[in-house]
Amino acid sequence: MTRMTAMMRLAAAAGVTALSACTAQEMQEPAPALSEELYHVEEIAGGLVHPWDIEFLPGGDVLVTERTGALRRISGGVLEEAPIAGVPQVYAEGQGGLLDVLAAPDFDTSGMLYLSYAMGETDANTTEVWRARLDDGALVDGARVFTADPLRDTSNHFGGRMTFLPDGTIVLTLGDAFAYREQAQIRQNHLGTIVRFNPDGSIPADNPFAQDEGPGAFVLSYGHRNVQGIAWDPQRELLWEHEHGPQGGDELNVIVPGANYGWPIATEGIDYNGARISPITSHDGFEAPRRVWVPSIAPGGMAWYSGALFEGWTGDLFITALAGQALHHIQLDADGAVIGEERLLTELEARIRQVAEGPDGALYVLTDDAEDGKVLRISPAGE
Repeated sequence: MTRMTAMMRLAAAAGVTALSACTAQEMQEPAPALSEELYHVEEIAGGLVHPWDIEFLPGGDVLVTERTGALRRISGGVLEEAPIAGVPQVYAEGQGGLLDVLAAPDFDTSGMLYLSYAMGETDANTTEVWRARLDDGALVDGARVFTADPLRDTSNHFGGRMTFLPDGTIVLTLGDAFAYREQAQIRQNHLGTIVRFNPDGSIPADNPFAQDEGPGAFVLSYGHRNVQGIAWDPQRELLWEHEHGPQGGDELNVIVPGANYGWPIATEGIDYNGARISPITSHDGFEAPRRVWVPSIAPGGMAWYSGALFEGWTGDLFITALAGQALHHIQLDADGAVIGEERLLTELEARIRQVAEGPDGALYVLTDDAEDGKVLRISPAGE
């Protein structure tokens, strides 16, 4: 399948009807909590400092990023004391720092890893992607792949989630820098966008705005606030994302190449001063979300589940909640409509940052904590 065909199929598959969202005044009842007797929680590692992402490597090793700038390895089930050397310097302020780690599809032979992180300083920072080869306990032959434009002077809303698409391109989520939300409607910059690029950082010829000069050529979609979850759904050929609203208005979306997702013109969110951000919740020309949370759950990460360990869950989404302190199981029908939702791990009373499916079919989550962040393995009770 050529890259052009892959993008065309993504756009066509994403065209299924979206669910209508509630109005900003409607307070939703929380999704039901699944009984903790139905699953087993095992601690794999603890003592982490704001763990942000987790990646499983061929051979059994596991990588975990700490937002403060360390890349940690779990080998043989044990967290190594020394971080992996060679990580680039990060801007670890506010919501910034070391973010995602992503292994190349050919990691077995190339050893290549991709890191996203906040770079710069207080008055000039942005999100960047860097790649290097993992050689034993160090990253070597490092090179910058992508730098989001423009530089900003805030320490919030960096985005930073990455995934590979089936055609080998990388998508990266980017935030609106919090103070510049109107810029999310200007696709000639990267604020409030999802961008797509080749592994070497070049612009794919079939990007929706590839003919544009400058930053806009990288843009896959725009009108986003702060996308914190991204996942490719091979079953339905959909690219899912979720993003933070302010006080309410968190969204679950399907990404259509070239589409505008409305922020801040169309939103269910309430500003932090209690005012409505916009009287418009939907409008022609804006893609409607598949799910909206009011009040906010503060979604942290997302995974599409392909395993069989949890009976009946194959093909569903899992979304972590920071403020909501839960793992949300989002049930989908064959067309990608949300047909059910339940919460796991509410008994932990912990901020949950990221979720991933392990090679064993279990779910692995990261709890967000300044001193004792954990890697937890979730499996069915009686496994």
